[in-house]
Amino acid sequence: MENTHKYFTWWIKQIKHNQKPIGKHNLFVLLTLISVHLSPHPSLAAGGFKKPDILVLGDSQIAFRSGPAYLKFFKNLDRHCSQSQEQSLILEKLGRGTVGVIGVRSSTLSSWTGRSDKKKKKLCYVDPKWKVNAGTYGIINKPKKKYVQIGQGKQYQFCKKGLSPFEALFQKGNYAPKLLVLSFLGNSARAWAEQPNIAISDVQKAIEQLPDNLPCIYMTTAPPYTQRSVDIRLKAQENLKVAFNRTGDRCTFVEGLNPNTIAANLGNKRHFRLKKSGAVKDPYHPNKRGARKFFSLQKHNLCTALFTQLADRAE
Repeated sequence: MENTHKYFTWWIKQIKHNQKPIGKHNLFVLLTLISVHLSPHPSLAAGGFKKPDILVLGDSQIAFRSGPAYLKFFKNLDRHCSQSQEQSLILEKLGRGTVGVIGVRSSTLSSWTGRSDKKKKKLCYVDPKWKVNAGTYGIINKPKKKYVQIGQGKQYQFCKKGLSPFEALFQKGNYAPKLLVLSFLGNSARAWAEQPNIAISDVQKAIEQLPDNLPCIYMTTAPPYTQRSVDIRLKAQENLKVAFNRTGDRCTFVEGLNPNTIAANLGNKRHFRLKKSGAVKDPYHPNKRGARKFFSLQKHNLCTALFTQLADRAE
């Protein structure tokens, strides 16, 4: 589209410069360029916003400082994922590979699948103090206004009566990604750790609401700072993995907590926000340094999941 615009501009300059009749050939070329230039972009949704080829949805880790790391990784898959000739062809299924990343504060997987106002509260209720509830990045947030209120704005119409946010998101004319990446853990960790049936129910509801053959990756979020929180999340992750196995691995499950990522974050102040005193201020959300390290350690696992999903799903 950008090249077409440049070529169109060049033709106009040539016509002005020569100041001669345009001629049948030039007229044909010019009309063709005008047609292409004015045609709707294939990635534009009905509301006029650009639809990402890769959509990432998650919780407050994305909203608070990890969002740019998610965006950078998925925008540069051709660099991060070393490819065979076959894998290069697989990556072509993502088209231009544009990326949209949304992290909603304190949200859970069930926040996206629930139809009741209570279930959708974290996504759809306006925060009385901050008036925003999410961090968004990539093609869906061109004005660079980092924090937004989900449910407001053409590109965030996820809060519709009688529909879950997933169902609203995937309605015809709205989002139509070629790859969906989900990244949740902390806000449901205790429930998933203590009651495996909740993990199973939450996963099954999510899978039921995904479009057929949409490639999907589920990665649990990065490890927290303290051992106690790590232990709870490890148990939750174990139960969540079982739940995804029961769906026939409809989404490829990637463990965000593993020996390498835990070793990187556990007790490491450099990966978390600090108070002026030097104590850890926020033990749950890695800072930018921690987020970058997390993705460098997860690169192989994510690339393997990506190729698995794209190879297994028919277009």
